Order: sequence, then structure tokens, then C-alpha cells
Amino acid sequence: MNEIKSLFERFEQVKFDYEGVECWSARDLQELLGYTTWRRFEEVIERAKESCQKAGHDRDYHFDNVVKMIPLGKGAEREVNDVLLTRYACYLIAQNGDPTKRKEIAFAQTYFAVQTRKIELIEQRMLEYERVKAREELTLAENQLSSIIYERGVEKNDFSIIRSRGDEALFGLPTKTLKIKMGVPDGRPLADFLPTASITSKQLAATMTSINVVEKNLHGTPKITTEHVDNNAAVREMLLKRGIKLENLPPEEDIKKIKSKLKKEEKKKIN
Repeated sequence: MNEIKSLFERFEQVKFDYEGVECWSARDLQELLGYTTWRRFEEVIERAKESCQKAGHDRDYHFDNVVKMIPLGKGAEREVNDVLLTRYACYLIAQNGDPTKRKEIAFAQTYFAVQTRKIELIEQRMLEYERVKAREELTLAENQLSSIIYERGVEKNDFSIIRSRGDEALFGLPTKTLKIKMGVPDGRPLADFLPTASITSKQLAATMTSINVVEKNLHGTPKITTEHVDNNAAVREMLLKRGIKLENLPPEEDIKKIKSKLKKEEKKKIN
């Protein structure tokens, strides 16, 4: 266990920052992974580059060929080829090494797999926070819209009809049909199961309606309904031009569960 811990610490100690990106020198990694010759290690690097390209990533970004000077003694230096590696590149190199021949490779595969998983979890949490925030902003936008239109001759019961007509213009489907398609439980708002893109699209349309109702001095349910439908249709048209059909996006996890999970994690951090 101490040997593993020591190797992991050495990995982190030799990394450095290059133009805002954490990097490793391939020459340093060669030693850490137990390769005695640069030629053999270059073969592993080439296999890793191929894996990077097959995965659809920019291999020139993750594997940056450079030249470095190494000391020879008595103040002399020699120029050698080197490669600046991102964390992902190091991970690919570890995956392309032979763990049966070098224990360092086996350790590195575990290490970078763990680090990659950590990054994935952080990214997932960020996306969840963004979705919760978008849902809250949608609620504020709809509350603002409702307060504006109630002062302009719209009955409380009519607001749900206006919102439903807007949804149909945005998603190309009636709200009820879309809820069935997405498996939304009865009595739950559609927005609690929408992906972030759909939530922000609804929020944009609601905000546009709030602005235009005031700017155009609209009154009454028919005129305000038409305005809201037009704004949702305009957002839909913009998205369709970019090849996005909101009604085809898969549903997300219940926003209530996401909020509960995030609150529990916050409490753990405090405690």
C-alpha cells in the first residue's frame, strides 16, 4: 500500500502547468512507468495517440511534441525530443502499456482511471447544479409573467392554458402528450423532468412574452396567448435551424431528487 501511495504522489509531483493546462513530461513519465529506453516508451506513446484519435479527440492537444535540454555533466546539455502530455494522454499511455510486465503500469492504470472518474463526477455535479439553477430561473420567469398578465385582464385559470399553448408551440406536441412520452408522473410539472436545454428555452420564451406584453401594452387572454405562442414558436424555429428538436431530447432525473442529493452532499461538506 505504501508503494502504491508513493507512486501516486510521484505522479502528482512531476506535473506542471503549461498555458493553464496541467501537463506531464513524457520523459518523466517514462521513468515513473518503469521504461528504461525512450524507444520502447515511444512505441507506447504512438499507440496512445492512435487511441486518442479513434476516440475522436484532438491528439495534437493531448500530445504536444517539444524539444527539451537535458544535463550531461560539467555544465554540458543535450537536446532531446519530448512530449507534453495532458492527464488524458497519461491515462491512454497507461492503458496501452503492459501491466503484466511492469507493476508501475498496473498502478498507473488504476490511478488515472480513478482520477478520470473523479473528473466525470465533478462534471456531472456541475451539470446538475446548472439544471437546478435553470429550473429555478424558469420558475422566476413564469412568476414574473403571471404577475404581469394578471394585471392585464387574464384570469388565474387562464395562465395554465396560456402556458400549455406555449409548450405546444415550443415542443410541437400538447403538454399532455409530451408528459406521456417522457413518462412524467401525473400531477408533476413537465419542467421537473426536462433537460436543461428545454428548461432554458421555456424560460427564454416566458421572458420574451413578459417584455413584449409590456412593450406592446397587450391586454386580455386572446392577445397575450397569441404573443406567448409566437415567442415559443420563434424559439423553436431558431432551435430547428440548428438541428435541435426539444421533443426528441430524453427526459432527465426528477429535479426534486437532484435537489435532495445536492443538499445531502452540501451537508456532508459542512460536517
